[in-house]
Amino acid sequence: MNAQNWRWLMVVVGGAIPALLMAGIAGGGCTDDAYWYSCDDDIPPNIDNKPCRDAGPAADACDGADDCNDVGTGGGGAGTGGGEEEGGGDGIGGGLSSLCVGQCVPAEPPGWFEPLLLWMGPPDKAPDCPATAPIPGFELHADLVVEPYRCAACACDPPDASCEVPATWSAVDSSTCPAGPGAQRTSFAAPEAWDGTCTTANAIPAGQACAGGPCTQSLDIPAPRVRAGACAPSVVEEPSEEPGEPQGSFRWATFARACAGVTPPAPCGGPGMRCSPAPPEGDAAPPEGFLTCILHHEGEHECPPTYPSRRVVYEGAEDSRGCTACTCGEPSGGACSVWVSAFSDEACSDGVVSVLMSSEASFCGAIAPGTALRSKSAAVVDLEPGSCTPGGGEPIGEVAPRGAVTFCCLDRQPQPPEPPRLWNPELG
Repeated sequence: MNAQNWRWLMVVVGGAIPALLMAGIAGGGCTDDAYWYSCDDDIPPNIDNKPCRDAGPAADACDGADDCNDVGTGGGGAGTGGGEEEGGGDGIGGGLSSLCVGQCVPAEPPGWFEPLLLWMGPPDKAPDCPATAPIPGFELHADLVVEPYRCAACACDPPDASCEVPATWSAVDSSTCPAGPGAQRTSFAAPEAWDGTCTTANAIPAGQACAGGPCTQSLDIPAPRVRAGACAPSVVEEPSEEPGEPQGSFRWATFARACAGVTPPAPCGGPGMRCSPAPPEGDAAPPEGFLTCILHHEGEHECPPTYPSRRVVYEGAEDSRGCTACTCGEPSGGACSVWVSAFSDEACSDGVVSVLMSSEASFCGAIAPGTALRSKSAAVVDLEPGSCTPGGGEPIGEVAPRGAVTFCCLDRQPQPPEPPRLWNPELG
């Protein structure tokens, strides 16, 4: 065949000449279901320096001309993608993939963003967008790692406490302590809100008679009592910083980078396919590197069958953690000691009874029958205010991912088309 007999390939995309797509062009042209191939004589070969490609089965429509050679995509036939062993198969990468600078992949369903390249991995290993898809898009995250949140330790200050000296003293007409149920008591009580100073209130004269004989045969004094107020909460220590991650920090173990291409749309073998940037080769190639994915940026979604591999990533995280307020329980464990004395005179000088009492027990002691009880006194010797059990200071809240974005990826990447094969006149 000489140069005047070169044949060439023309592809008409879209709906500009639908009648020709259906009819196949009278006079013998290469046709398939979606694109029109024309193999005419007397047209210079290698238009725009682009050689004819192998049309596969479509070459049968070229009037049996052996020199209408290499039309379509590498060895797979027009609209077929060459089968799985040739990198097509399953509707990926077939058809006129030679017209697509990148790769032919299934088109995205409604509501999904068109295919782009996605890389996911450690944040310190993230590559730049490849030359095939140089436009940086989403930068998202996955695999949230949350360090424990530690709160300051709570404590309680000692309560404001006082020791209430015993006031309801009484003489009993029995020397038995404690007195039996039939014993008669005579009040020797101190005034209300008594502070323990010497008082002659309710004095009992000597020899005063009761049913069981002299009214003053023993002296009964109740135990002093600790009156404690509320404890004030406090912080005993701030949370300490431990080696490694700062207290309460969080981080993302996985970084996600989406990259878009600038390749204009091109025909890709048939309905339901579209041209998309191809992942780079080498270390950044799948499965370790960039994947071809579609995305839905509004929450978590199930993936369509054409893009079955699901990955959910997030725009960021919200940290609502904090600590409960420190609190204190009711006071307990308080104790006090009081030195109490009863006197037979009115000046608290002629002692009858003098004893050290604690808040843990009352006093009952025999005295000489008929002894006068004309004055008394009490003095606080020791006071233990007690304590309150601290509460609160517990972590609350959480670190929650926000802004979920769903990527759905091809579980395998389409194989790149074979390079074009130039027609050699000597080989035919």
